[in-house]
Amino acid sequence: MTAMDAHLLIVDDDERIRTLLQKFLMRHGFLVTAARDAAHARRILAGLDFDMIVLDVMMPGEDGLALTASLRETMQTPILLLTAKGETGNRIEGLEAGADDYLAKPFEPKELLLRINAILRRMPDTSAKDTAPKVLSLGPIRYDMERGEMWQGDALVRLTATEVQLMKIFSGQPGAPLSRAKLVEELGRDRGQAQERAVDVQITRLRRKIEDNPKQPRYLQTVRGAGYMLAPD
Repeated sequence: MTAMDAHLLIVDDDERIRTLLQKFLMRHGFLVTAARDAAHARRILAGLDFDMIVLDVMMPGEDGLALTASLRETMQTPILLLTAKGETGNRIEGLEAGADDYLAKPFEPKELLLRINAILRRMPDTSAKDTAPKVLSLGPIRYDMERGEMWQGDALVRLTATEVQLMKIFSGQPGAPLSRAKLVEELGRDRGQAQERAVDVQITRLRRKIEDNPKQPRYLQTVRGAGYMLAPD
């Protein structure tokens, strides 16, 4: 997906920031809709589908974390959080709520643009022609490698953009342990312990969707001293 295809929803209670972001992203080829708070965003989302949501955390009323967690119950649209809180604990809180990435204010608009494009590139290409699917079996879960989709019976398992990318990475090397540093690199993130801890959070969330008992994983295993490994049937 490219900027020419993507429709973004910007949610920020600061009218100046909201307007600046909308103009900046439109200049770079995106279709952009803006909302002033969570309630406004919900009304817009009730009638429109978006390729990505850029969401401020610190808003009056329902904040960005609560809105993210709520949206994750019904949709897998990528979410990028913006906030003045940049500490590691806050980033992890955002990821646990279901966000795909987290950018602390103040930030350079170019960095926001790079992160948006990186997340959109990770989304599966749904325009690809139908081919014989390559499917991995994870107990009752089926993972379609071609489409980047996960199914349980006839039900589609909702994955975030980051979870889609992690499954793509793991399914490309089933049975091979991948270190946290390698996963951070493959995800296109900056290196560092904070990002490695963020990967741990994403793995924990992904296990909840794959494993019967996430605390004793059968399919997305921890390999002591080596990292994580996907072990399909």
